[in-house]
Amino acid sequence: MGFRITDEIVRRHAPVFARGMHPDAPPSAFRRVPRTGVIFVSSEAGARGFRPTDPHWSNLGQGQPETGPLAAAGRRVHEVAVRVEDQEYAPVAGIWELREAVADLYNRRYRRGRGSKYSAENVAISGGGRTALTRAAASMGPVNLGHFLPDYTAYEELLDIFRMFSPIPILLDPERQYAFSADDLEREIQGRGLGAILLSNPCNPTGKLVAGERMASWVGCARANECSLLIDEFYSHYVWHSTEGPESAARYVDDVDSDPVVIFDGLTKNWRYPGWRTSWTVGPKAIIESVSSAGSFLDGGGARPLQRAAVELMRPEIADREAAAIRQRFSAKREFALRRAREIGLRVDVEPEGTFYLWADTSGLDPELQDGMAFFRKALESRVIVVPGEFFDVNPGRRRRASRFRQHLRLSFGPEPEVLERGFSALETMLRGATSSAVKPE
Repeated sequence: MGFRITDEIVRRHAPVFARGMHPDAPPSAFRRVPRTGVIFVSSEAGARGFRPTDPHWSNLGQGQPETGPLAAAGRRVHEVAVRVEDQEYAPVAGIWELREAVADLYNRRYRRGRGSKYSAENVAISGGGRTALTRAAASMGPVNLGHFLPDYTAYEELLDIFRMFSPIPILLDPERQYAFSADDLEREIQGRGLGAILLSNPCNPTGKLVAGERMASWVGCARANECSLLIDEFYSHYVWHSTEGPESAARYVDDVDSDPVVIFDGLTKNWRYPGWRTSWTVGPKAIIESVSSAGSFLDGGGARPLQRAAVELMRPEIADREAAAIRQRFSAKREFALRRAREIGLRVDVEPEGTFYLWADTSGLDPELQDGMAFFRKALESRVIVVPGEFFDVNPGRRRRASRFRQHLRLSFGPEPEVLERGFSALETMLRGATSSAVKPE
């Protein structure tokens, strides 16, 4: 008997098709490349008429912060000058002025009183966060690389495409509020023979933060066990309980050229310029040399005019003012989102210590909406976008069949306050309707 993939099968198994299997497979020389979770949900919403400027839609799935002016932040950049020399390629490692400015920023914020300082040679500039991570992945040798579950959805394909290293999942327990100690870390490193660990901190999607003495002990553990920490700090300005402002593992490094700590950050989230696609990698000089060499064949380097403009954004008064404005604006939106999520019946596993996301549990909802993908599709009917939790169950190669996070959602409080208000109101109406229809008449 033949087997035909019908439209109904595609609809029912959309997550599977989104992540690799698809009836419209490309010619045999190519594979079907899956979309990340945010791109998938945006595409599905687009098919239903979503446009970013449409005031009737509420995108609570977006992975970018609001980019408009904040009163406390000062002037936003709306024009970038292009010099004659900017018509030429930028160096693959980035222009020297920006590399130096990034190093100075880290030294001022996190290295005061420390003998070992970052220099321009400890920094590489690249065209966006994924590019920085891809350069690092391409530079790695044949090691076991640990990654946490849940974590950033884009890690999945990144960890699958490069065959030099072996990705090893590390499960975080919701019952422990996704906590992970230095003892846990050492047990994983030694027990699984890990040569490197990749993580987002604060974590996307849970908002869990490793900071202070805990991060100091993590860095010490990595140093003692010669295990590289690859830390995605793109949300380091979105830290809600720190009294010292932005947080970074750079604060706990002893020697910037020998401690195995590699940091990724950029303008995307922490300066609210996602469209600039300007990021950096900070770490030991030898590693920076390797990732820069990888960039020479992967991407060729970032845009010179934007790098030059970014130098100004590294100035202390601008960078610190932006960080303070983010803290003021987004902490208020965090409180609003937490309150409204609970009011409409969602359980938040752990209050976010960082990022602009809520990691919400749907298990207490009506049965037809307990599945995150079903909730997502129902929300689209109300013109609200969310991201199903299963996309954060980073699963390179699809080696695990079932997801632990099918009853979870990621909700973003990145958008403007009016978008949040409209979105949560629409979800509340949707959930009330589901409850009403579930009540059987006598």
